[in-house]
Amino acid sequence: MRLELSESLRSRWFHFYSVVVIGLMALLITTGISESRVLGFTGLSRLLVTYIQLAMAILPLFIVVTTARSMVGDREAGNLEYMLAFPVSLRVWYWGRFLARLVLTLAPVALALGLAAGYGLARGHEVPWAPIALYSGLIAALASCFLGIGFLISALSRSTEVALGASLLVWLTLVALLDLLLLSILIQNQIVPEVVIGIALANPLQAFRTASMILFDPQLILLGPASYVILDHFGVGGYVAWALAYPAGLGLVFAALGYWRFSRSDLV
Repeated sequence: MRLELSESLRSRWFHFYSVVVIGLMALLITTGISESRVLGFTGLSRLLVTYIQLAMAILPLFIVVTTARSMVGDREAGNLEYMLAFPVSLRVWYWGRFLARLVLTLAPVALALGLAAGYGLARGHEVPWAPIALYSGLIAALASCFLGIGFLISALSRSTEVALGASLLVWLTLVALLDLLLLSILIQNQIVPEVVIGIALANPLQAFRTASMILFDPQLILLGPASYVILDHFGVGGYVAWALAYPAGLGLVFAALGYWRFSRSDLV
């Protein structure tokens, strides 16, 4: 884990990722978005809502693309055989890399949220500490999910080109299955609403998106009639717990499947 952290801190992908994640927050601050009011959101609430929606579009793509190329890239370069020659078990090596990638993914986001909190205090805004903590947990769960997907793709792929194509396909599929496409098709065919919404919430991106809305819109007015099904079955607290546990658990399952496949494949 320490080796992966030190190598990634020197890599271009981490520098670019940090600049994008922190730069987005700095850009939102400089544009004065916290001073505007939209649908009742103002101050840091407005700033956080916008930032989280942007993060949902950027983080999953960046995580799955960079992670999917990691192990298969090491295999192609010959680094994998060299690393596994050291007296370190394959399990420790695999999960150490997973934890290191998770830390590196969340560190710039934590700095960005800290920057927003510091800006709010300096401007005299009320800092919503509870939503910031919950947003941090939601981002950690989403990052775990796509890290697991990326590790599974990397374990299954035989080349970096295949891994890159598969990661983009997975991301595009999940984006396409957001409510704009999936729900309109299913509702048009008169599927039971509970089934439609259940399929939508099985998408970790949709689970994250809805949870990010429910923190500042407990009645989910923006979702329309779908809010009644969600709130009747989960409630506000229950749905937030689901949005935290489901993507994280899904990511660990995918990562475990990746380890199982990786440990039984030709490593050189």
